Amino acid sequence: MAAKPPSLPSTAAAAAPGAAGPDFESGKLGLTPIRDLALSLADSPLAPVLEELGRELERHGIRRLRPHFYLSTEWGVPFGTIAIAIPFYLARPDLTSLHAARTSFVEGISRSDLLRYLRHEMGHVVNYAYRLYDRAEWVRHFGSMSQPYVEEFRPQPFSRRFVRHLPGWYAQKHPDEDWAETFAVWLIPDHDWRAEYAAWPEALAKLEYCDRAMAELGDREPLATAVDLDVDVSEVSTALDDFYRDLEAPAADLPPGLDGALRSLFLDLRPDDTADRGDCRPAGELIRRLGRHLPAEVYRWTGHFPERTRRLLLELGARSDALRLAYPAARENEAALALTTLVTALAMNYVHGGSYAP
Repeated sequence: MAAKPPSLPSTAAAAAPGAAGPDFESGKLGLTPIRDLALSLADSPLAPVLEELGRELERHGIRRLRPHFYLSTEWGVPFGTIAIAIPFYLARPDLTSLHAARTSFVEGISRSDLLRYLRHEMGHVVNYAYRLYDRAEWVRHFGSMSQPYVEEFRPQPFSRRFVRHLPGWYAQKHPDEDWAETFAVWLIPDHDWRAEYAAWPEALAKLEYCDRAMAELGDREPLATAVDLDVDVSEVSTALDDFYRDLEAPAADLPPGLDGALRSLFLDLRPDDTADRGDCRPAGELIRRLGRHLPAEVYRWTGHFPERTRRLLLELGARSDALRLAYPAARENEAALALTTLVTALAMNYVHGGSYAP
């Protein structure tokens, strides 16, 4: 997740885990300006993971290049720099919990997940530090950096032209992301990428190129060493509640006939319904409960942004409440599976057509 490329193409010192700070449960945390959280990387849960990334680079022969890490509002590497921005909410457990509650998707929820994102960002650092994007062989494998960088792209799931690493088929977004994902897969310790991608000739060719390039450049001094920061966390005056409000997706333009689709999944408990439904539970509650985890999984396999899925689920839940829909408690797993299938179908419509209605 680099900064958008142009038309042409160290660690700071945080509150330790569990350190005193605004109380998440009391609601005070949401009123706090981000810059007043007094966050940094040293002694945070991130510090040992950053050290582990350094060891991975050493083992892969990358000895002259080390990025500058800093906390910001999202992952990224400003074009032409070797500075990796890490989301501030990963620096403290209560902030990570708040982010999960407000977005249903955390980019770096565990040690292994953090390394997944760090390897990707390191790919951007390598690309910019050694200006690989100017090399003819790089362009032949990945494309031109001048290609438009669009946020909402249309991935082709399981395309054999690209490696699989970050969720949402991220390598398909732009040549810069394709390289970063390829580098990230190459960097995974003890990973037999040749065997995994043996039947994917174009993806394998990209990995082989990465292997050759890193063997050539690992001991070379980088050409670019700028550490210009994008948005440092110490400069963000926005309160947390306002920050998350700005991340919310707009109202979903739901397709006609969706009431019928919901009724096909759940029971219709109208006021005049006297049938014995047994132990039934509100469908809206199930939908909202699935909203904690479903957005991340839908994004993983469709590329439909988590914030959109979260908003879609909120609206489906509200509509189910209005229709008084329910499901038998004993068949909760079946109801959850049916709803997941519906949401996935709507997500694929949106990704490939720009609307939930085809």
